Amino acid sequence: MKEAMLYEKLEDKKVRCFLCAHGCHISNGKRGVCFVRENRDGTLYSLVYGKVISMNIDPIEKKPLFHFHPGSTSFSIATVGCNFTCKHCQNFEISQYPKEHGGDIAGESVTPEAIVEAAEKNGCKSISYTYTEPTIFFEYAYDCARLAKGKGIKNVFVSNGYTSPEAARLIAPYLDGNNIDLKGGEKFYREICGAKAEPVRNTIRLMKELGVWVEVTTLIIPGYNDAEEDLKSIVEFIKSVDPAIPWHVTQFYPTYKLTDAPHTPIKTLRRARQMGLDSGLKYVYEGNVPGEGGENTYCANCRELLIQRFGYSIQENRIKGGKCLKCGAIIEGVWE
Repeated sequence: MKEAMLYEKLEDKKVRCFLCAHGCHISNGKRGVCFVRENRDGTLYSLVYGKVISMNIDPIEKKPLFHFHPGSTSFSIATVGCNFTCKHCQNFEISQYPKEHGGDIAGESVTPEAIVEAAEKNGCKSISYTYTEPTIFFEYAYDCARLAKGKGIKNVFVSNGYTSPEAARLIAPYLDGNNIDLKGGEKFYREICGAKAEPVRNTIRLMKELGVWVEVTTLIIPGYNDAEEDLKSIVEFIKSVDPAIPWHVTQFYPTYKLTDAPHTPIKTLRRARQMGLDSGLKYVYEGNVPGEGGENTYCANCRELLIQRFGYSIQENRIKGGKCLKCGAIIEGVWE
């Protein structure tokens, strides 16, 4: 256990956590919504500090980040727990583990120093805090990120965006990239995720303002968030922040508690992608459908094919110095 960051002590040994947008008021002996932060006699503790449940070397494209050191590898870690209860979570075995196992905290003890050393040893360009929501293991991610930064290793969050403004400002100096899910509108968040949409939009705005490279992902679920107005709202929001933010529209597979919806038709992904491009977004990608062509990067100015992908692999990269080789236009991103 480690004493939590970003909380305040209240009367009667209660605490208020302001790590994420839930802002939990936690009584003595109880845990927050994430189920991995516990109040013990008026002190809030993280129960998952250094308790790694998953550790892998992934292509950065898997995050997905397409404009962030393409073709590089990222040392990816997670603890158990999440501050959402998404009915379609693909990693529910670990994200919901404490809630479904009587509060138990699973994982292998690994120090931040060991994480950074492993990333360095394996030639990873970055460390990704991913699979579950990195905000809920913030103290651990923060310590890893600070060490990594000192070694010249980048740091990436793959996040649901429910990070509080205080936490965002604290991690931003050490955070280089953030892929944030923008899942749908208020109804979708309330009924499917147990959360609200506006804090997510606020985090996207703030991360961009703080200089973190941001990409946005929307998993399109037939019958839930694939209506014209739902997609248009997401497009208009991204455009209002920065039309150069890459938007990933990805295919849904039935899982966990949401098995009544079918796979997302490819034509739906193409419709969403075209809507984004027609509305002025510069880079829109189709995800989970390798080989369909929607995962390639094109110059927003001359439409030249710049990065050709198949799944998570780069087949060709024609971006040099952050510019299109054909017309010289700047291609927004974090390049070599």
